[in-house]
Amino acid sequence: MAANPVLGVAFHWLGGLASGSFYVPYKGIRRWAWETYWLAGGFFSWIIAPWILASLLTKDLFAVLAQAPASALFWAFFFGLMWGVGGLTFGLTMRYLGLSLGMAVVLGLCAAFGTLMPPIFRGEFMTQVVGTTSGRVILLGIFVCLAGITAAGLAGISKERVMSPEQQKAAIQEFDLRKGIGVAVLSGVMSACFAYGLAAGDPVKVLTLRHGTPELWQGLPVLIVVLVGGFLTNFIWCLILLTRNRTGYQFFHSHVRQSEPKNKILIETAVDAPSREVVEHMGSSTARSATAAVMVEVPPEKAEIKAPMLRNYLLCALAGTTWYFQFFFYTMGESQMGRYKFSSWTLHMASIIIFSTLWGIGFKEWKGAGRRAGQLLSLALFLLIASTVIVGYGNYLGLANTRQ
Repeated sequence: MAANPVLGVAFHWLGGLASGSFYVPYKGIRRWAWETYWLAGGFFSWIIAPWILASLLTKDLFAVLAQAPASALFWAFFFGLMWGVGGLTFGLTMRYLGLSLGMAVVLGLCAAFGTLMPPIFRGEFMTQVVGTTSGRVILLGIFVCLAGITAAGLAGISKERVMSPEQQKAAIQEFDLRKGIGVAVLSGVMSACFAYGLAAGDPVKVLTLRHGTPELWQGLPVLIVVLVGGFLTNFIWCLILLTRNRTGYQFFHSHVRQSEPKNKILIETAVDAPSREVVEHMGSSTARSATAAVMVEVPPEKAEIKAPMLRNYLLCALAGTTWYFQFFFYTMGESQMGRYKFSSWTLHMASIIIFSTLWGIGFKEWKGAGRRAGQLLSLALFLLIASTVIVGYGNYLGLANTRQ
């Protein structure tokens, strides 16, 4: 199957749609703490969906993983682990820099590092990127994407200016530029490790192709390994919260205790953090602690309230599987980008922000934000969409030159 950058961009848009939408089912969950539904959904995101789809769509999955170079498996797992660390530090960035500045800095760093480091590490940056017309067009697309992220950050800052002094103080009560930038760099670089993990798994992709797997599905075995690393980080953190907040019983019993933590923990990764969830929790959780729990008292007359167990598990399954599909489509898109597949990370980031922003507009997050914020948001969407077109065109040029 020949590379097709246009199809690749379409796949990345589908991945962005999945990432921008996965949190919607979580909003329907009732009377579960954040750590409960995040871990329940995570089993589908990081374990169940990856193994099922890879088993169905690739050839000799277990044989491929058994024959894969140990170094490739280790680094794919390790970078998945580091990607999880990026998520843990994302909440601290919001705590010290505020929502808008924090999101802009982290996502900008994540996009830049995740896109540019693989070709730099391989020693291809000057020859295949800077040294070719197609590579320079892709670089232009990356800079346009970063400009779009900056415009989105400025839109958020403009929105914050129309907030009341009380709201502003609640949102950035612990503002600290030095600490914030330091944590933002750590979070942005660590969150970009997902791209490094997929790149480290290239030998596994070659091996699965030799076993007869269609080119479109070559990245699925690697995705299994990277996500196991991400699962481990999130599992450990959720286990700590379940123990500390005494919410582990929620997995097995529908009875709601009189006093327990509500889902007010900010921990999503910089790649897929839903903006509305961040906005709702800024004043309550991050203003005091990146992992502070909010206690919710249940009135005595409602002490026997029960959580809808089946509904909650089904919504977790839907949300978790939808989350996985962002990288399912990512690997499909990457397979169509030819020798400039490193540009897939920019397409992925841009698509996520586009669809997350559209969901935010749909949920009326920007209502009353003011004309300037609306103009900047429109500019951000235009630049982000333009960046996907430019990057796609650069890949098309590279493919055309290869065929000549």
